[in-house]
Amino acid sequence: MTTLRTAEPGDLDAIMALERASFPTDAWSAHTMHDELASPHGRYLVLEHEGSLVGYAGLRAVAGSRDGDVQTIAVAAASRGHGWGRMLLTELIAEARRRGVHDLFLEVRADNPVAQALYASEGFREVGRRPRYYQPDDVDAIVMQADLTGRPGGAGFRTPDLATGADE
Repeated sequence: MTTLRTAEPGDLDAIMALERASFPTDAWSAHTMHDELASPHGRYLVLEHEGSLVGYAGLRAVAGSRDGDVQTIAVAAASRGHGWGRMLLTELIAEARRRGVHDLFLEVRADNPVAQALYASEGFREVGRRPRYYQPDDVDAIVMQADLTGRPGGAGFRTPDLATGADE
């Protein structure tokens, strides 16, 4: 069974294990991740498959702000190819819409075409670059933005069924 749910403080160790495996050169610290999980301005999700954490994602959208940011998305290497990255992303988009976000932003590594294609397929477009953003690798960040306005019912975005992972 696959379950997508809100992250809890007790998930921190499993999230950090996946964080370090997914981002070996620029992983967040446990302190930073703890603060993100506890922040009232965000929502973090964990994806479990057969009792193991196989993915997580986070959104930051301050109450009353028209802008929001996808902070992070990670799926374990052995668990990729099941659409779980898309499931995490679509739930973050749905949460951003619930919070009244009009413009949703993210940064993605310029050397990650798979993630770039996922974001583009969900309505994000490149709006800028941050040279040498990812350190110590000296990799540019591509800044992407999705306009969440004028999309009744989330046209162009699918809402996942959180219990099964199927798109509605």
